[in-house]
Amino acid sequence: MTDTAALYESAHRPLSDVLDAVPDDGWANPSPCTGWTARDVVAHLVDTQREFLTGRGVDLGPAPDVAADPAAGWRDHAKRVLAAISDGGVVTAAYDGFFGPTTVGATFEQFYVWDMVVHRWDVARSVGADAGLTDAELDWIERGADSFGEALYGDGICRPAVPAAPGADRVTRVLARLGRRA
Repeated sequence: MTDTAALYESAHRPLSDVLDAVPDDGWANPSPCTGWTARDVVAHLVDTQREFLTGRGVDLGPAPDVAADPAAGWRDHAKRVLAAISDGGVVTAAYDGFFGPTTVGATFEQFYVWDMVVHRWDVARSVGADAGLTDAELDWIERGADSFGEALYGDGICRPAVPAAPGADRVTRVLARLGRRA
């Protein structure tokens, strides 16, 4: 297993736990992502990861049916992604990224794993559950936000930061930076 796969797995497990706990009627609930339901958030995670990897020649097989069963679709997708990014040749493949020359593994670690942690909170929030974000994950979110600079607020990434109430807890402060109200 590569370091990228290990990091992905560490984000996948708690995300899967949240997805598995969503009640059947909760998938249509609105998420903190404007215009998206909880189901749409999962579809976004699957679609963007598939698009990135298949765009770099990685065969992930057929797309899972997220519409029918988002949690099962996610698990099927994550299993395929883990297999792909466990291959050292895949994660070390170089390409020209948004911020310049990089590798598939570096991009997966910087953005796609980060996206999984943030969207875990979004899905949990849509059904009134606790995402269980740890201090290490909040550190990860902050480092990721720092690394994106102003691109963090580009189209399709995050809304502009919102103010957090004085004395707000760390989760609220970190998510406010991403345009989310905890």
